[in-house]
Order: sequence, then structure tokens, then C-alpha cells
Amino acid sequence: MTYDATYARHHESPPHIEEAHGTWITRGANFVIAVSRVAAGDVLARADNPDESIVFLPDAGALIEAGGAAVDAAGETLTIVPPGASRVTARAAGLVVRVFSTRAADLAAAAGNAAVYANGAPGAAPLVAWPDPPGGFRLRHYRVADFDRPDSQMRIFRSTNLMINVLKRRPVARDVTKLSPHSHADFEQGSLAVAGTYVHHLRWPWTPDMTTWKSDVAAEMGSPSVLVVPPKVIHTSRNVGGPGWLVDIFSPPRLDFSAKPGLVCNADEYPLPPGVDLSAFAGASAA
Repeated sequence: MTYDATYARHHESPPHIEEAHGTWITRGANFVIAVSRVAAGDVLARADNPDESIVFLPDAGALIEAGGAAVDAAGETLTIVPPGASRVTARAAGLVVRVFSTRAADLAAAAGNAAVYANGAPGAAPLVAWPDPPGGFRLRHYRVADFDRPDSQMRIFRSTNLMINVLKRRPVARDVTKLSPHSHADFEQGSLAVAGTYVHHLRWPWTPDMTTWKSDVAAEMGSPSVLVVPPKVIHTSRNVGGPGWLVDIFSPPRLDFSAKPGLVCNADEYPLPPGVDLSAFAGASAA
């Protein structure tokens, strides 16, 4: 038996905490997504985060400080932040997205969907950190467009505890004859819409117990919003009525993505767990 999906429509709901001009928090079994609306000069700070986190800037730039270093980050960039204290100071109005593991217990507790996880997350693999980066924990900064590939919509980055796929923008509505319904055996997918309107299609598998069956869902959500899909639930998403931009989030990092040479943009900075056999993922589709 699985638990319900989360449909967090930040665009039409009040913020969960009064931080900057409002911060919405949505959690999964292992990740926490904090979306903040900011103005120039707003500060988002963590006093002592227990593990790595990620800052994604869809539009406005920010000064990101952590580990005794600083990065003056433009829009459409991603920065991996080391454990400990950090500050994000907005340069202009826009959105700041921060992704944490659920080891940031205060944020997980503040999530708008915290009640979904009151009894755990049946079927979701636990958070087990991958090996530390050989160069040590530090700010790692990436301009997402530098990793565009003509044969892929994906720009995937991983840390010791998180994986984020900053998909390319979709300038027009997605072709409904070329969708990609799929499911994940033992991990969740968090899909964050930062631009446009999406319809998320979900189908729960049937079990022998008919009382657990759920009807198919076609959930329309604007931006910003977060969908969290439980394990085994078949899902696919399409932007409607114009351009859209979606970011997918996983925790811990996905082995199937990591098994494909060149698919993870910063794979050389983060080693695989010892003893992992990637041959089991040969030939698997990337979705």
C-alpha cells in the first residue's frame, strides 16, 4: 500500500513560513524543497545545516556564501552548498529554490505536507549518503546552459544526498503523442514547476486489495508548484497553454541515471558508493 501524492500549489496558497517575501516548503521521504519569493536584499540563511544542500536560481541572481567562500550567482544557475552555515542574498526580485535532505529536520517539520509522512513513506528507500567528494565539501557552482546536449532535455547534477534534473524549458505545449509515462520502484520524484502550467497524470497500480485502489488523476498546477510522486505510481507531465519549465528532484541520487556515461553533468566530482554494480541498469530508459 502506498501513500498519497502531494499537489502543492504555491501559486495559490499562502507561504508556510514568513521568510523573505514568503517561503513555501514541501517535503518528500528524503528531500525538502523550499521555494522563496524574494526582492533585492532579502536574505535566506541557515545557521548549521547538517549536510549538503542545493540552491537553484531560475531567474534573479544572488550572492551565495558558505564554507568561507562566496559565489556571485546569476539566474539559471545551480550551486551545491556544503554543510554548515550558509547565506543567500538576493540581487533582484524573483524566485530562489533551495533543496535539502530531510536531515534538515526543522524544514521537514514545517512542510505544508508534513502530515503525509506521519507514518513514514512505505516503499521508499531510505536516505543513505554517498561518499564525500574527494576534493572536500565546498561551494560548487554550475551555469546550467553550459551542459545542454542536443540529444537530451536533461541537465542532471548530483551531490552526496540529492539529485536534481533541471530540464530544458519547453517553449510550446508538449506533444501529447510523445509523453513518457513511467514509474520508480523504490523512490519518489519531486517535480517543481517554476514557469508555466502543467497537467500531471498519475495512475496507481492495482493491488489484490480493491479497497486500496485509487482513481487516475490529471492535476493541473501553475507555477510555482511541487508534485511529489510516491514509488510505483505511473506518472507523466505536460505543459499546457504555452511555455513551461520543470525541475525534477530525487534523494538519494539515482543509480540508473548515474550508470549512463555523460548523463550526470558533475559525476566526476562525486564518486559512486563502493561496491555498486551499475550493470543492472544497462539498457534502462532515462525517465
